[in-house]
Amino acid sequence: MDDDKRAPALPTSVQAHPLRRKHHRARTAKFLAVFALLASLQLLVPSLTNFFGSARTKSVARVLAHCEALSKIPAPPPDFHKRRTSDRFVPGTRAVLVRNARIWTGAQNGTEVVRGDVFLDGGVVRGVGHLGGLLDASIQRGDIDVVDVKGAWVTPGIVDTHSHIGTDSSPALAGASDTNSRKGTILPWMRSLDGLNTHDAAYTLSIAGGVTTALVLPGSANAIGGQAFTIKLRATHERSPTAMLVDPPFDIVGNTTGGPLRWRQMKHACGENPSRVYQATRMDTFWAFRQAYDKARQIKQKQDEYCAQAARGEWSALGEFPEDLQWEALVDVLRGRVRVHTHCYEAVDLDDLIRLSNEFEFSIAAVHHAHEAYLVPDVLKRAYGAPPAAAIFATNARYKREAYRGSEFAARILAENGLKVVMKSDHPVLNSRFLLYEAQQAHFYGLPENLAIAAVTSTPAQVIGLDHRVGYLKEGYDADLVVWDSHPLALGATPVQVYIDGIAQLAEPHIAHKPAAFQAAPDVPNFDSEAAETIAYEGLPPLAPTSVDTALVLFTNVSSVVLPSAGVLHETFSASSVDDAGVVLVRNGSIACSGAESVCWQSQYIADGERVKVVDLKGGAVSPGLMSYGSPLGLVEISAEPSTGDGRVFDPLSGDVPAVIGGDTTLVRAVDGLQFGERSALLAYRAGVTKAISAPSHSRFWAGLGTSFSLGAAHKLAEGAVIQEVTALHVAVGHFGVQPSVSTQIAALRRLLLALPGDRDVSASFLDVAKGKIPIVVEAHSADVIATLILLKKEVEEKTGATIQMTVAGATEAHLLAKEIAEAGVGIILVPSRPFPTVWEERRILPGPPLTKESAISLLLAHNVTVGIGVEESWSARNIRFDIGWAALEADGRISKLQALALASTDLEKLLGGEAEVAAATADLVVTEGGDLLSFESKVVGVVSARRGAVDLF
Repeated sequence: MDDDKRAPALPTSVQAHPLRRKHHRARTAKFLAVFALLASLQLLVPSLTNFFGSARTKSVARVLAHCEALSKIPAPPPDFHKRRTSDRFVPGTRAVLVRNARIWTGAQNGTEVVRGDVFLDGGVVRGVGHLGGLLDASIQRGDIDVVDVKGAWVTPGIVDTHSHIGTDSSPALAGASDTNSRKGTILPWMRSLDGLNTHDAAYTLSIAGGVTTALVLPGSANAIGGQAFTIKLRATHERSPTAMLVDPPFDIVGNTTGGPLRWRQMKHACGENPSRVYQATRMDTFWAFRQAYDKARQIKQKQDEYCAQAARGEWSALGEFPEDLQWEALVDVLRGRVRVHTHCYEAVDLDDLIRLSNEFEFSIAAVHHAHEAYLVPDVLKRAYGAPPAAAIFATNARYKREAYRGSEFAARILAENGLKVVMKSDHPVLNSRFLLYEAQQAHFYGLPENLAIAAVTSTPAQVIGLDHRVGYLKEGYDADLVVWDSHPLALGATPVQVYIDGIAQLAEPHIAHKPAAFQAAPDVPNFDSEAAETIAYEGLPPLAPTSVDTALVLFTNVSSVVLPSAGVLHETFSASSVDDAGVVLVRNGSIACSGAESVCWQSQYIADGERVKVVDLKGGAVSPGLMSYGSPLGLVEISAEPSTGDGRVFDPLSGDVPAVIGGDTTLVRAVDGLQFGERSALLAYRAGVTKAISAPSHSRFWAGLGTSFSLGAAHKLAEGAVIQEVTALHVAVGHFGVQPSVSTQIAALRRLLLALPGDRDVSASFLDVAKGKIPIVVEAHSADVIATLILLKKEVEEKTGATIQMTVAGATEAHLLAKEIAEAGVGIILVPSRPFPTVWEERRILPGPPLTKESAISLLLAHNVTVGIGVEESWSARNIRFDIGWAALEADGRISKLQALALASTDLEKLLGGEAEVAAATADLVVTEGGDLLSFESKVVGVVSARRGAVDLF
């Protein structure tokens, strides 16, 4: 028939096309039966011809349209920024006018700051800057909530491009972790959305830190872990994971028509993680990658061939459209429709990944963690399509071999090489509530101000393909913004209010009043030489201190001197102005004179012709050296590498202790396992932490005897390396997930503390604790356990007549018993200083501003409890100076500078049984340039050690 020339016969491929496959088969069978009947009767032939021509034409058009769509790349609708209502808008939400703000818009590479207003309506930013009188009528009618922020900084909401919030939930409970699948190395079909828990306690906390958007990634146990999804953190009326999604692919929400394509996200991982999980090597992992991508490439090629035949009108032998549900997401990677995020650390892994991207021609959105990326920027520039961004930590490093060369200067070095830098949390590895702190640290070590703020706002938005709606404050963007109590890069910057989709998230925010200077970006120190040296030594620059070769060192332009006396800190000098700056003269590691310059230059201090090393501190200070506690500092170099540490002690409640070491009564001494010259220890030393107290590494009840040691010493035999061989006895009481029970642990502690002299089943150290000779430090978090310890202390004291020195470390829930702790004379060491509900025993935290007026630190101090702070991991010991500064800032004047310093020096030392250094005559002192030890403006330039009779300058 001539009709066959006008419209090709209906091919089986069209009948079976995935868009209408089942429908076409049923309809075609029915139509053929009807056609045979009508043809035999020779009725209505013209009408049938027209009908079939139309059906064939529509089917062919669908095939061609589907093929054409395969080449489309995700993009927002052209008129997206003209929208008046967001797709996430909640009906009934009132418009908001944020007035008199300093607005960091994200424009002009993050350099644009506009003074003016931000108008939020319909879940969308409707205006930014000088809005004039356009809204006056609405304001008079009361149609808008007007918020005058009085010059406060306003930024877009923080975007976390690497989070496991909702899938690795807090508090951690059985069945609450859905981060990793262990069902295979290659799993592109998995979806993090399927495990998203809407009851994670971290949502509220992270919002309180200004986080509004998060990309929830699968974990890194697999080479390809699956698909990731972007969410807004606010609670929704529907209370479902789907309701939290932002810009999801249309098929996820059941919309097959949709509009322009939306970006998909996928997680890859290389290196140690997939190798460890599947007992493989890097060679195995990348062969698995190549196999998977080759499979996807074959499917893509068949699809392209299919569409080429359809375009040529070759319908007769076309067959079914080639596809595989398991592999469709990876095929989309090859089509450039998926943002690939790859967990990758070392140069070898990064090089492997970039070669893979070029072999199979797919782009990489970001390499995550990427601890050695700053050493090989040119490798990233060879990536297919465009260089990936580097999503990194600021100072978190050395926790495994892959991270050993991680550097605090990585962000600035990557930026100097023209690569995009993103700061991320890997929540809950780092609490995403404090993601801004990562940007602050990156800025402190040299990342420019504009790029530091962009690293948690606009740049991650670009990386995940959502920079058309989040990460900026522009007209048409989502109404997500944060009003800050200070400049975003100032230490302790805290939200005054957070808006998500135009909805205020903080019901009754508690605001601490910051100094006026905190409304500007901190004038951070210069680390140019340190950054250059880091590159020159491939990430491992020499860190060991070198002492000054003169007996006399004179520090000039000193603004403050704080010294210990009888275990209490005193500010012995404070300059009233720049012109009133003083000096500190040090002879052989001890202060000879401090105060006015004219006094210290007198002949009784400096002999004629005597050599003097003069150091200008430029308004700096002399402060007591800080102490670290809580991490295995000095006992473990790389926490994930057993060969680099002392190992864990035997626990008599979990198994027999070998008789060769004395059986169950043996208490090991941490001093015997000390290691010196560790990189984390030396970095902490260079940041003002001069000593540490560590307990033997343990995982359950039994620990042993702590020790105090110098972080700057080269080895154990060096002068002053070991400060105090034994400090206190350490145990832990808690729910360790296995036997024994908490009540069993308390029973054991009762038995040990009430033992009689001569009892061979009890260590003499427990007898010393019972007599009040040495402290007992009990690691415990639960308020219920702490209450039981208080009762046990009272019981033992009543029976022995002695007063026990008890310190509770960890103590996340201690604030619930502040009054009782003070009455019992128990000391508290908060580890970490900023709490997080990691496990059930830590769920009742006191988060501090903006959620609560008091922090645990300020509340306990208000009840006259002796408080210290600690850190959980060795790498974070270097940040103790900022931890105590932050604690003072958020207390809104209720914690003085001296109290803040004592949190990590004199008070902490007393709580841990330290007794060797309580006066300036023996204490290490830290010298800072450009400000005091608690500020982002200062740089540690030296340590004065009376114990060693030396001055180290950095």
